[in-house]
Amino acid sequence: MFSEAELDRMEKEYQEWLQEYRKALQKMPERLERFSSVSDMEVKALYTPLDIKDKDYSQELGFPGQYPFTRGVQPTMYRARLWTMRMFAGLGTAEDTNKRFHYLIEHGETGLSTAFDFPTLMGYDTESPLARGECGKCGVAIDTIDDMQRLFAGINLEEVTTSMTINPPASVIWAMYIANAENEGFDRKKLGGTIQNDCLKEFIAQKTLMLPPEPSLRLVVDTVEFGTYEVPRWNTISISGYHIREAGATAVQELAFTIYDGITYVEECIKRGLKVDDFAGRLSFFWNSHIDFFEEIAKMRAARRLWARLMKDRFKAQKPRSMMCRFHTQTAGCSLTAQEPYNNIIRTTTEALAAILGGTQSLHTNSLDEVYMIPSEEAVRIALRTQQILADETGVANVIDPLAGSYFVEALTDKMEEEAMVYIRKLDELGGMVAAIEKDYPQMEIADAAYHFQQQVEKGEKIIIGVNKFPSARPDLEFVLRIDDELENFQIERTRQFKAKRDKVKLQKAMDELRRRCEGPPCWENNVMPALIDAVRAGATEQECCDLYREVFGTYSDPGTF
Repeated sequence: MFSEAELDRMEKEYQEWLQEYRKALQKMPERLERFSSVSDMEVKALYTPLDIKDKDYSQELGFPGQYPFTRGVQPTMYRARLWTMRMFAGLGTAEDTNKRFHYLIEHGETGLSTAFDFPTLMGYDTESPLARGECGKCGVAIDTIDDMQRLFAGINLEEVTTSMTINPPASVIWAMYIANAENEGFDRKKLGGTIQNDCLKEFIAQKTLMLPPEPSLRLVVDTVEFGTYEVPRWNTISISGYHIREAGATAVQELAFTIYDGITYVEECIKRGLKVDDFAGRLSFFWNSHIDFFEEIAKMRAARRLWARLMKDRFKAQKPRSMMCRFHTQTAGCSLTAQEPYNNIIRTTTEALAAILGGTQSLHTNSLDEVYMIPSEEAVRIALRTQQILADETGVANVIDPLAGSYFVEALTDKMEEEAMVYIRKLDELGGMVAAIEKDYPQMEIADAAYHFQQQVEKGEKIIIGVNKFPSARPDLEFVLRIDDELENFQIERTRQFKAKRDKVKLQKAMDELRRRCEGPPCWENNVMPALIDAVRAGATEQECCDLYREVFGTYSDPGTF
């Protein structure tokens, strides 16, 4: 990139500047003893061409839409089409969430994103004793295909893309979505969207656990296989770093562990007999956009390059789409504070801007009251307007990858990739992600990072405005949403009425076929998805399908190692 003579001249000039800088510090010392990112990655005072002197533009940057995709997965990026504005929504009953969906669409949302309540996330119907007190509290309660119909009533499922944040019961919820769409007259081959369906990050971080790792992976591969042949527009996994970061991981840990989860899914699909170029183009990722602006941009750029290289070199992918790291981004929930909650608007705006400059394909912006409860309409509208203002008023979407060539951004991108590769080699040495999880390796790495960050906050080395600097009390917000406890009784009664009307012979036949497939060896003939679609159409509830899974495959509880 530069001649030896030019580099020598720059080095000399840099050393001269460094002397001047040190003299200036004698008059006015630096305001911190040490400067580092939110992940505690040390940051120098100045970056120059010397920090990227060995960079090969064509091999490491290239052009948007071309390998290694550092500068974006599409040639045109936001100049042709803005990112999908996909606001996370789920509350109360299916009708309550349907109302919120229509509200968001009316205010300019371009993609749906569904949050489910905790019983649904764990594979239990609302009437289960294990579900008491949780109905509709952290998302929508979905027990039956009728609930799914109410959830998407009045929405054209061939025109809108739908993301569903569901993991252990992902196959069941997706079966309900497909069966309901077909009941409404839509073609499954025209359905677009994403199921999160990332079992590995549950063992690492989020802990909505149901089955042991091996059968969990088997069900994930079933959905990938079925989607490849039957629902070709669907992203059957959203490989999620978001929850890994929310658990306390550094940016590098989020990047490395998430990418390695992706490696594991690719390996498992290949073992099933799928060809990498037939399914890899429908894998997607989900990143956390945290508060450290440049660190997050570098992480996303490094993710694209790292994934492209792994897919090309490790898995011999041929199609460019198979090498693309396409991703959704959500601003960091763990960065929000209950103290001075209106500050969260500023945090979210900064994190959203980082996601956009990092090249995200879709984006959720957290609401100012999300640290209190499910977002209210007023707060969610502000969060959506944040994206719209960034898109249409600021000019940041007018140039593709505008920070490319920044000495700091490029050096940080390189460092992210290098340090992530250290973790990836370590995971290889441990025998893969499942073996590493069984040894508690990623869990303990994240726990150590979270503890280190908390120590820095308590010592004042990391600043959180309103918390450890300019501390403030938690105020009461007038518009915080609250869920009526009577909702639970209503949902229980509705599910019981649904079950009473079922054709028991038809239901038993469908459940027997689902059991047969679960008990058989993993293969296309035993793929659970066709049987699940028939079962939920015959009236099987989410818990009945998940209970069958638990009977056949066993259950898993987190060992809680510390």
